[in-house]
Amino acid sequence: MTETPLLFRPLELRGVKTRNRVVISPMCQYSAHDGHLDDWHAVHLGRFAIGGAGIVFTEATAVQKGGRITHGCTGLWTDSQIPGHARVTQFALRNGAIPAIQLGHAGRKSGMQRPWFGNGPLNQADFDRGDMPWPPVGPSAIPVADGWPVPNELGKPEIRQLVEDFAAATRRALQAGYRIVEIHGAHGYLLHSFLSPLSNQRPDAYGGGLSGRMRLACEIAEAVRAELPDDFPLFFRTSAVDGLPDDWTLDDTVVLAKRLKAIGVDVIDCSSGGIAGAATAAAGGKRQPGFQVPYAEHVRKEAVIPTMAVGLITHPVQAEAILERGQADLIAIGREALVNPMWALHAARDLGCDTAFASWPEQSGWWLAARQKTCSLYDPNRDS
Repeated sequence: MTETPLLFRPLELRGVKTRNRVVISPMCQYSAHDGHLDDWHAVHLGRFAIGGAGIVFTEATAVQKGGRITHGCTGLWTDSQIPGHARVTQFALRNGAIPAIQLGHAGRKSGMQRPWFGNGPLNQADFDRGDMPWPPVGPSAIPVADGWPVPNELGKPEIRQLVEDFAAATRRALQAGYRIVEIHGAHGYLLHSFLSPLSNQRPDAYGGGLSGRMRLACEIAEAVRAELPDDFPLFFRTSAVDGLPDDWTLDDTVVLAKRLKAIGVDVIDCSSGGIAGAATAAAGGKRQPGFQVPYAEHVRKEAVIPTMAVGLITHPVQAEAILERGQADLIAIGREALVNPMWALHAARDLGCDTAFASWPEQSGWWLAARQKTCSLYDPNRDS
């Protein structure tokens, strides 16, 4: 009997057991209404649960109204937003997937354009559409880049409120039925901007050396962990490197990962870049398949903590090799899942652990199994 590929072996994280190691990465849809999810989100996320993924992440969800990336981003700053999330979690659970949510604050990058309108600061065309600006915030009054608004420097009372709002959003996430929470500390958003010396030039306890710049991320991790049941996992997404001179480094990420592990974070989700540009910019080189996997491998080894690999992982053989080499514990699939929402089920067939459509939803699996038994697919080169 062939041994089950690592990609399709269950993983236990605290009291949560996933059916496989395939994770649908948080992907913003920019289609919420005042932070509320609607039918689009239910169908968009539901298809990944049907598609066999082990964990399905809802997109970056703001803990404050002013913490949204765009006017179309989701939120959990008020109880009225809970039912939309609950609809997503209930469907995921009924279909075998673990529902997870990424909580964050966009910081200096809040109040941006939706990507299809330019993916930059709001302008008159956006105002004409009804997307009005709000003041961005950050650790220091340093804009993302030339032409971007100067953020308001957060004071200590505002920082205390932010920590409380992360805790409150976590409570709402639990009410909605999520089983995993991830804190968004990457891509130039608020927590990343506190971590990086390029954007944090504060002279107080939340700035200066590495310990001060990590303080807010650690306080939020402590607050979120305190709200979660002991058997629910906590993830933290980091930009492992900024990829710029005098920046946040991979060694810094290892120090942060060790501190977060001591607080009770269970998985480090290793992305990169974004402090001075697009949220998914490659740091320090060319984007190529698996370009961020070495970050997950290094953090896993040096901090002795489970990691999640993300970034241009598109093929099942590639994903399985990452796990076999011990480079990560989970595989996050993003845009490839938009191309093929059934990626996990196809991967199981490609790796030889489901040749009879047994793991597919019964509503479609029986059709496909019957077709496989009774006919061959059309071959355009076959003689008629």
